[in-house]
Amino acid sequence: MFLDKIKYLFKDKELRNKFFLVIFLFVVFRIAANIPVPGINSSDLAKLFSQNSAFGLMNVFTGGAMSNFSIVMLGLGPYITSTIILQLLTMIFPALERMYKEEGEAGRQKFNQYSRLAAIPLAAFEAYGMLMVFKTQGVITGLSLPLLISSIVTIAAGAMFLMWIGEIISEQGMGNGISLLIFAGIVATLPLNIFQIFATWDPTKIPSYLLFVILSIVIIASVVVITEARRNIPVSYAKRVRGTKMYGGVSTYLPLSVNPAGVIPIIFAMSILLFPSMIASYFGTYSGIVGTIATQIGIIFSNTWIHGVLYFLMVILFTYFYTAVTFDPKSIAENLQRMGGFIPGVRPGRSTAEFVKHILNRVLFTGAIFLGFIAVLPTIVAGITGVTNFTFLVGGTSLLIVVSVVLETIRQINSQLQMREYDTF
Repeated sequence: MFLDKIKYLFKDKELRNKFFLVIFLFVVFRIAANIPVPGINSSDLAKLFSQNSAFGLMNVFTGGAMSNFSIVMLGLGPYITSTIILQLLTMIFPALERMYKEEGEAGRQKFNQYSRLAAIPLAAFEAYGMLMVFKTQGVITGLSLPLLISSIVTIAAGAMFLMWIGEIISEQGMGNGISLLIFAGIVATLPLNIFQIFATWDPTKIPSYLLFVILSIVIIASVVVITEARRNIPVSYAKRVRGTKMYGGVSTYLPLSVNPAGVIPIIFAMSILLFPSMIASYFGTYSGIVGTIATQIGIIFSNTWIHGVLYFLMVILFTYFYTAVTFDPKSIAENLQRMGGFIPGVRPGRSTAEFVKHILNRVLFTGAIFLGFIAVLPTIVAGITGVTNFTFLVGGTSLLIVVSVVLETIRQINSQLQMREYDTF
């Protein structure tokens, strides 16, 4: 069956062209990730990333672009940040909420356009911040005003270029472009991480290595289960007579995913948690009370247990938040009523919306707790075993994103195949 799908994917001209376009854009991303911005000291930069776990974590999700000081060193961070800010603002401004939830596809396109526009100043600000951090760490020397301005423009343009590539990938219907680019960045660093494991092999830590491998397998299996899990709500349709034919009178299900937010809460939580470490790295070299406070903040957020607890709580928070923004029980109830559908034992309209919301909150609690737990599980193991190798600290998160993105991409490709060859698939 799987081979049949692969065969049909390459047999259909349109699907084949889409697939090769996505691969080509991945290649463009990898080329851009290796085009450096001038004025950097390579040896000092490599030393900084080996000593700072926060920078190392950001480097993984940019596919090594940050450690190369490349034109796309910010990755998709500015766009993700702008999306978070605007989605938070929907809870404050009713007009923005109506645009996102009630105006349909046109409203969402306008909302996405605002996210793109907001990402431009954020990219410039983040570029300036990273340049200043690298300057205070002694990585950049001789940063004149013209070089500073040109570097900010170049890095911000690189972030916008990457966002554009992600939009093109999404338009192909082969998966979410933003998630796929993050997936590509993680996968691109895997060979180097595997090499580092063997280069720093310590026979005394074999039990810890075996434990991590076992946990990785458990995490992969758990992510597959929780991603595919559904809570089916029974729905019946009233019988309708049109002419000599009778319609409706059937029963079906309304599937509610246990984790409808997917991998987005992980990305949101990581983006927020990395910000204090960056600020601490920038102000840590200052003298006086500012430098002292920044150093203490850096120490607090570098603590394995504090980072793990905050990460766990923020994943749960963003799971609920993102689901509340993207999932509207009221519109589902209205659509069911419009099509003559109803949930047995529940009145149509407002009662149906409240019932769906109640079921969703119960199911989402399980999904959010599980998602947060498997996200911090490798961090907990690292704190217990004392293994602080970079790969082990981020392994759970990386696997979580990779597996979720792969499952979502497979689902998207299957839907493309089903539209073209319904009888076969």
